[in-house]
Order: sequence, then C-alpha cells, then structure tokens
Amino acid sequence: MRHISERESELPDAVIGELIKIANEDKNVISMGAGQPDFKTPKPILDYAKKIIDKTTAYSNPQGVLELRELIAKKLRKENKIKNADSEDVVVTAGSQESIFMSLVSTIDPGEQVIIPNPGYLAYVPAVELLNGGISYVRLREEDGFEVDPEKIKEVIDKKKTKVLILNSPANPTGNVLSRKTLEKISDIVVENDIYVISDEAYEKLVYDKKHVSFGSLNGMEKYTITVQSFSKSFAMCGFRLGYAHGPRKLIEAISKSGHYVTICAPHISQLLGIKALQISNNYVEKMRKEYDRRRKYIVPRLNKLGLRTEMPYGAFYAFSNIRQFSNNSYKFAREILDKTKVAIVPGTEFGIYGEGYVRFSYATDLELIKKGLDRIEDYLKKKY
Repeated sequence: MRHISERESELPDAVIGELIKIANEDKNVISMGAGQPDFKTPKPILDYAKKIIDKTTAYSNPQGVLELRELIAKKLRKENKIKNADSEDVVVTAGSQESIFMSLVSTIDPGEQVIIPNPGYLAYVPAVELLNGGISYVRLREEDGFEVDPEKIKEVIDKKKTKVLILNSPANPTGNVLSRKTLEKISDIVVENDIYVISDEAYEKLVYDKKHVSFGSLNGMEKYTITVQSFSKSFAMCGFRLGYAHGPRKLIEAISKSGHYVTICAPHISQLLGIKALQISNNYVEKMRKEYDRRRKYIVPRLNKLGLRTEMPYGAFYAFSNIRQFSNNSYKFAREILDKTKVAIVPGTEFGIYGEGYVRFSYATDLELIKKGLDRIEDYLKKKY
C-alpha cells in the first residue's frame, strides 16, 4: 500500500515557513523573521547574469567549475588562513545546506552520533535524523553569551559512536562568534577523539567588533575540518543556491560522488556568477555589513528596553531575545505578536529544545521598518502586560 515514509512523517514542520508565508500574503505584516539579506545582489553580478544567461544551459563538472574552485581556494588561503587550500579539495554545491547534508552522508553511518550545539540552525537535526544518525546536544547558555563550552563537548562524546561535531560561527540564531581560545580548546578534543568537524561559516563576512576565525585555519585542523561557506549571505545571492565545502581530499571526493546522485551539479549559471562575485570589490559586502551593524546597534538596546533581554550579537543579522518576562512558550508568544501587532518573528523552539523561552528577530530588514515593528510591539506589550 502506498504511504509516506515514517522518516519523512517524523520531520518537524518548519514554523518559520508558515510565518514567512503569512508575512508575504499580508501586506500589513512587517517581517522580522527572514533569514536572508534585504539587499539586492550586487549590480555587477546581475549585469553579468543578463550577459551569460543563454550561454550556460549545460551541466558542469559535478565537483564544480574549475575556475570557481580555484578562486574559492585562493579566497580560503588569503581570507580564512587555511594555508593549504587547493581547488581539488573544494566541492561546489547548491547552497551551503547541501554541503552540510552531503558532508553528513559521507561521514556517518546509521546509529553513529553527531554533536550539535543547541539552540542552533534548524536544518542540522533533521539532516542527521534523515540519515538515521544519533544526536547529542551541547546546550548554549545565555549567561555564557551562547559560547560553546568545550567541557560540555567532552561530556557528550561517545568514544565509539561520535563521528562528527557541527560548529556554527557566526551563529544562527544567537549571533555568537566563537573565540580563538574556545576553538583551540575544541581542536584538542577533536584530535583526541579523532572526529570530523563541520564548520558552518555561512555568515563569515558579517562580523562586528570581533574577528571570525575559521576552524580549519587552526594548527593541524585542515585534515579534520569540512569548512562550509556560502554566497547567499555574503553576496545576497540566496536564490542562486550556491555554496561550497573544503576539506580532506578523499572526503571531498566522497561528497562530490554523493552529490552527483542528488543534484548532479550546482547550477552552472550560479557558478559563473560566483566567479564574478569573488572578482568584484569587497566594498559591496562591506556596505552591507556596515548597515547591519547600524541596525544591530539600534535593535538590541531597544529590545532590552522593551523587557526582551537580548545579548549583543557579534555576527550574522539576528537578535535572540529572552521572552520569559512575558511568556514561557516561544511559539505562542511569536504567534501572539504576529496576530496582535502584525510583526513576524521566529519562536526559539525552531532552533531546538533549548531555544524555548526565546524568539529570534532578524535585522535583515529596513531600519525604518524595524523601528515601526518595535513600536507596534511596545504598544501591545504595554497594554497587555
């Protein structure tokens, strides 16, 4: 009898998709839930797209266009200080999310364990579950600035079952940027237990008042690390679906092999636009970063004044706010704010069990809309509470 698999049926419904749909359908809703830049893709990239649109209808090499991989390797050496990065150690994917999933396909067997900081990016857990892997959580605490505690990693490692640790810095949803000191402590644990690290660095260029450190740049870590990066956040190219992974050559070959049976290759035109993106001035990215920084400095003090306790984020474009003064149920609170104020935010439980009691505000939204949205929330909270 035909049926939907239990594996799929057990996947959680993405509440964020529901909220975004409502925001798109109701013109009165101010969306502070979106996880994508509100800037246009830089003009030189769009102009180049128009120029080559009818010349890129064929598949590319499953591992990715060589010129793009060479530019990525150069970028990893120069900007990320991954000194031995080579084009043969890079695979281009249809977004960084595919890189993460294919990295897991290539590193864990059913029953093997992946360690995931929580709250964390919502796609990690379903990806492991789809592969019948086990999950151990490392709880991120507000009082620690949502920094990963290396000692907590030690506590959950299973010498036989643990194969992968996922790190996300800069982090979604907390905005934490892991310190070099923390990363170095984690590197010792990685070596001692001989595990891979998937280092999700999608927001690497959106950092404020701190410095991003790529885990793969640490001494001896290249052979343990799958560095995952994206064009979506850095160049406002979300819809082009373009990301990449760098790691040990045999593992990259495995990821490329697996990917061939899923997407065959990343979109060819997107790869050529990726080449253009890596050739243009960093001024485009820096302009975005400065504007996000301006919004960050506005939204965090304002949220705190509203009674929504919020740690200052140092990366990405999210503020992760404690709502316990008003509610202990993140979903109900986010839904209440949407229904009563027409402002869309994301419940913390979208990011895992330890996200309960929090909501995520995105400041990838025009500053005037942020002000207007927070005015609405302030008026409502004053009336009700």
